[in-house]
Amino acid sequence: MNHVPAAQTYREQQAGSLQTGDHLLLPDGLRSAEVHSVEIENDDFGAPAIVLATLTGGGMLRIAAGSSVRIEAAGSAPEDDAVEDMPDLRGAATPDGTRPDTAQDADAVAPLQVVGNHGGAAALPPAPAAVVVPPLPASTPAVVGPSAEDLALIPEPSGTPESVVETVAEAHPDSVGVLLLADKLVKGINTKSGSCLKDLSDLAHELFVMLKDADGALAVADLLNVLPFDGNPGRWSSVEASLALSTYICRQTGQKERAAVYEKLLRAPDNQETDPFKARMQARVRQRSLNEPNLYDKEIFRSMDNSNAEAEREWRLLRLESLLFLRAHGGSQTISAGELERRIANELESVRG
Repeated sequence: MNHVPAAQTYREQQAGSLQTGDHLLLPDGLRSAEVHSVEIENDDFGAPAIVLATLTGGGMLRIAAGSSVRIEAAGSAPEDDAVEDMPDLRGAATPDGTRPDTAQDADAVAPLQVVGNHGGAAALPPAPAAVVVPPLPASTPAVVGPSAEDLALIPEPSGTPESVVETVAEAHPDSVGVLLLADKLVKGINTKSGSCLKDLSDLAHELFVMLKDADGALAVADLLNVLPFDGNPGRWSSVEASLALSTYICRQTGQKERAAVYEKLLRAPDNQETDPFKARMQARVRQRSLNEPNLYDKEIFRSMDNSNAEAEREWRLLRLESLLFLRAHGGSQTISAGELERRIANELESVRG
């Protein structure tokens, strides 16, 4: 960390635009530190919420993504004398002009964990606390994915994707839901189109959930299941739902090896991050989402109170997708695999009834 000379100039910017190498003014206004790496944590709606800025030499700052922070302006001349330990700030003026007189006051001036405000530089939290960053693993996580032998367990489609859809639609001429989806898909299936992938996933769920056609559902789902993760969460959500459904169907029909392949494909994106710190942060966020899933309880109860059977069914279908996703992950720390099996059976009975 560097002491900030009086002549050094800083400029304000949003915390969400911090980059590696930026020299960030710390909350005490007396020191700056170089940003070693930046990680963004999203909220439950997918919007940037918290910026995790790891500092060169150790320590991490937690800053609200919309806050203003101050970084060293281009061309300014910071001092080159870095210190390994925290400096003694007794007698040094704080940003409000006061001077701490004790070691305890000095410690209160320079906490490492802060959340910035929206009105200027990051503000001091009421209870200063140092962030303890766990040590990095000795090596990066291994990428675990299905092998060629695993993929051989997934049958090749019998014909073009459009012909597969047409075949399953012909088997259910009285199902309006299937026919509406099939009419759109037989015109041409574009795997780069998010709406097309969503229609395929919806068709596979309609075949299994409403029509109990496990074979037809797997045939359609396999058009999605072999697609790799392309970095687009919107498109991947449809593939993810298809893989979770396929895993459940295969386990129910005794195809455990094939189900294990789908589980590997589902989890493949979780293992693609090679940076140990980012991988650890992503695993923490992922585990939290598994432990605290959205099962749409409020929405379902509200629909029941309003006697809106159609809305209740739609919310229960979303709950079913969430439960299938959790089951494909083997459960979580809060809901066991056995409990998930029971809940999935209950939801299937509810929407089919």
